[in-house]
Amino acid sequence: MKPFTRHCGIAAPLPLANVDTDQIVPKQFLKTVERKGLKAALFYDQRHAPDGTPVPGFVLDQAPWNEATILVAGDNFGCGSSREHAAWALADFGICCVISSRIADIFYNNSINNGLLPITVPIDLLAHLMDLAQSGATLCVDLERRTIFHGEEAHPFAIDERVRTRLLSGLDPIGEAQAEEAAIAAIEGRLAAATPWLPHSAEAEGHAA
Repeated sequence: MKPFTRHCGIAAPLPLANVDTDQIVPKQFLKTVERKGLKAALFYDQRHAPDGTPVPGFVLDQAPWNEATILVAGDNFGCGSSREHAAWALADFGICCVISSRIADIFYNNSINNGLLPITVPIDLLAHLMDLAQSGATLCVDLERRTIFHGEEAHPFAIDERVRTRLLSGLDPIGEAQAEEAAIAAIEGRLAAATPWLPHSAEAEGHAA
């Protein structure tokens, strides 16, 4: 997973509340387990007629937002089902940061696990950032400084330190576990020594010896 430190990019406005994961990626695209190729499925129903014909006018199909890498979304973004495809599709489009006044828990965690930075901000700040996004502004998100920049403007944001550390390091949960491999082996070794009547891996038994 690529580390997230600082990113500057065009911000796209999506001033809709309660955008659920079925809107982000409709159910017919959930057959794949590949994280690539879901760009075309992103907000499919808003971008296409029932017969599949493209419908112009959706924000991510218009310049300059067709090159957006930051999404400024309405309240309660990512609610609904737990499908990880929603985070995959946003990342495949090129979105690397979602800013909203509230982001649903499961989508929030799926985003982090895929290197997508979710930021929650107060309603009044979200309204200001939405106005900037609607004007085609470029925003800079500095995770190290926990700050959103626009020109001379600086807007600090709060984020859980564990989440911040994970994104800065570019480690997903598997990567975090691998980074603690020696400590895990030591614990397994102590367990193997304390409970020799239970089955343990050869590696743990070797560590205990």
